[in-house]
Amino acid sequence: MTDHNEDNDEQHAERPSKSERKRQMHARQALGEELANMSNAELAEMPVPADLLEAIAIARRIKSREALRRQYQYIGKLMRKLETSDLEDAMEKRREHDHSLTRSFHELEAWRDRLIAEGNSAIDDFKAEIPAADRQKLRQLSTNARKEQEQGQPPRSSRLLFRYLRDLKDEDLRADW
Repeated sequence: MTDHNEDNDEQHAERPSKSERKRQMHARQALGEELANMSNAELAEMPVPADLLEAIAIARRIKSREALRRQYQYIGKLMRKLETSDLEDAMEKRREHDHSLTRSFHELEAWRDRLIAEGNSAIDDFKAEIPAADRQKLRQLSTNARKEQEQGQPPRSSRLLFRYLRDLKDEDLRADW
């Protein structure tokens, strides 16, 4: 009798519990929903099989909430049959890229706000970080943006300053390659 219990215990240790299987099922369904919400260009870069692409295309056309929920369940079912490690790696790289873009955007916003608030001292600091920056243009845009803020006008110069900073940062990144 004890041998039978030991064999049973070994089998249970090898396969995941029902709760774990459900967590995996929900995670794969969520991954499928994330794929369905991507743009066509982003989706084309992912290692997705044809039958899953077809199910995603159908999900994008569905307007009924309940039908969409069922389609997502079907996508999850297809995902459970796949080895998703490559897809999960690609999605993680995409998320990291999105986070780095967001972080870069926030850094540029902080520089813009600092240039407007501090003026020449911030311009000197920015020039030290990106020597290709045009000091005169930075001074002009930050002064105009400061005046617009004081007068309660729309932030046209602030936007121009942000675009200029973004372009400089892009050029700096390309130069590093």
